[in-house]
Amino acid sequence: MRGIQQYIDLHLHLDGAITPEIARKLAAQEGVRLPEEDDQLRKMLTVPPECESLNDFLQCFALPCSLMQTPRGVREAVRLVADNVMSQGVIYAEIRFAPQLLTGRGMSQEEAVLAAVGGLKETKLKANLILCFMRGSGNDSENEETLRLAKKHLVRDGGVTAVDLAGAEALYPTAKYRELFADVKREGIPFTIHAGEADGAESVRLAAEYGAKRIGHGVRCTEDPEVVRMIRDQGITLELCPTSNRMTRAVKDMADYPFMDLLKAGIRVTVNTDDMGVEGIDLAHEYRWLEKRFGLTAEQEKTVLGNAADAAFTTEEVKAGLRRQLGL
Repeated sequence: MRGIQQYIDLHLHLDGAITPEIARKLAAQEGVRLPEEDDQLRKMLTVPPECESLNDFLQCFALPCSLMQTPRGVREAVRLVADNVMSQGVIYAEIRFAPQLLTGRGMSQEEAVLAAVGGLKETKLKANLILCFMRGSGNDSENEETLRLAKKHLVRDGGVTAVDLAGAEALYPTAKYRELFADVKREGIPFTIHAGEADGAESVRLAAEYGAKRIGHGVRCTEDPEVVRMIRDQGITLELCPTSNRMTRAVKDMADYPFMDLLKAGIRVTVNTDDMGVEGIDLAHEYRWLEKRFGLTAEQEKTVLGNAADAAFTTEEVKAGLRRQLGL
């Protein structure tokens, strides 16, 4: 085991980080009945071995979202997730969620956003929020509302600091969202985009063209060497999530996982959990896997953590503090 025991997680979904323990606490508060057997609950929250795609993977989010349909549920979920990752050695996290998925029982998107900000204030973890637009059909007005709220509540640190595009990438291609991100860029809101996960290198190229400073996953950029050169030359940071990429079949054979190739090529790669509750992992697990499988060294880990600190959607003062805390 390497000496590094402190981490940064830039790609952490709130609903995907609901562990069985957190689910039971939220369910008791929200009056939601859960299976009494822990094994049965775990099966409802975690991805089965036969998961074949990102679309299958996304089916596991129904239960977590059902526990966050009130302001109190959202606030407590943020606090519990933040406290949990802090106990695992994470010193900074960006927790992302789609407020439009939390309105099923009458809560507004704005109420969800304010509740999430309230949850941040109740944890000692240094953290910020990323609001997700959702890929889909018939939800343009919901995405526009998320954009309006991001603009209204945007801060440099301590709340909403960026936006993202999440969801079924193969079904709803990145090309569909060109105008949306033109609006985001015009408003000066920092953003990342899920791309190069269920769709190929062209999706990554479009995200880069839209102006994304970070790309969620982006692992399939290697299908086009020109796209790899583009993200290197533009200094774009990739939010890589190894276990998630294995489970969603974004990478068919993990022996070919391109993390080390990208790192050695000068790409600003980072290591993240994506959905630790759904996957049953933590960030330390991801680093240990890269060490054992590909020989990731302590010096390379420092480079990766430095990439994460530099790419964080926060102030330069906070970034400098993270680098000091990590001994960089």
